[in-house]
Amino acid sequence: MSVSLVLADLYIYPVKSLGGIRVTEAVVEPRGLRHDRRWLIVDERNQFMTQRQTAEMALLKVLPAYNGFLITHSARPELLPLYVPFEATPERTLFVTIWDDMVFAWRGTPEADAWLSEALGRACKLVYMSDMVMRATDDGAVPGHVSFADAYPFLLVGQASLDELNSRLPQAVPMNRFRPNLVFSGGQPYEEEAWGQFRIGELIFEGVRPCGRCLVTTIDQGTAHKGAEPLRTMAPYRTQNGKVMFGQNVTGPGSGTLRLGDALLVQTTLT
Repeated sequence: MSVSLVLADLYIYPVKSLGGIRVTEAVVEPRGLRHDRRWLIVDERNQFMTQRQTAEMALLKVLPAYNGFLITHSARPELLPLYVPFEATPERTLFVTIWDDMVFAWRGTPEADAWLSEALGRACKLVYMSDMVMRATDDGAVPGHVSFADAYPFLLVGQASLDELNSRLPQAVPMNRFRPNLVFSGGQPYEEEAWGQFRIGELIFEGVRPCGRCLVTTIDQGTAHKGAEPLRTMAPYRTQNGKVMFGQNVTGPGSGTLRLGDALLVQTTLT
């Protein structure tokens, strides 16, 4: 059983596939951390957009602001920061598609749509998931609901896992390549992928399955340049069932608060 494990970093990503915000504490809600991936950018066909197809999204950084956040373009300082509130209003609505799900969404402002269209060089819209929307976790394979995250409410990564990977790479990569919500220190590399039930502070979480990684991990989040690493190095020793694994998909307790420095205790492992 693991000992001396500590919650070292907490991240929210207010807009799916844009930059994250490191926070010192976060409220846990039924579909993940509060404000995490509740906004989504969609194209002219109302299909979700990510860095997989539009690597330039990596250049859009997110900064905390009062009751919301700012989006900036790191390569285009002439674009003034765009303010977005944490929540939208139901004045304009539409259906959007994310993976195999079609869900009801609230529109952002015309100003936000125009700013993002200019920043990304193509027509797009900003939409919000309200609490009324029930998008099933992992297409219903796991109980619960999820935001605009790919499939699960939380992604957990151990710092030791990244350190071990970086020891193999020709050039180290930062944690932001993997977009975790929860990062812990202590323990052994990749041990989180075997965790079942574990406690952070007083809150109980459930590890479900290791996370299969995509090409987003090969995009430099500072420049939006694509490369071969870290997937090329990871593939020979981290591939399971045809996917390169890194981190653990996790479901949570539905309510509570997490704080940096919370102790972490593993209670069961996956069989």
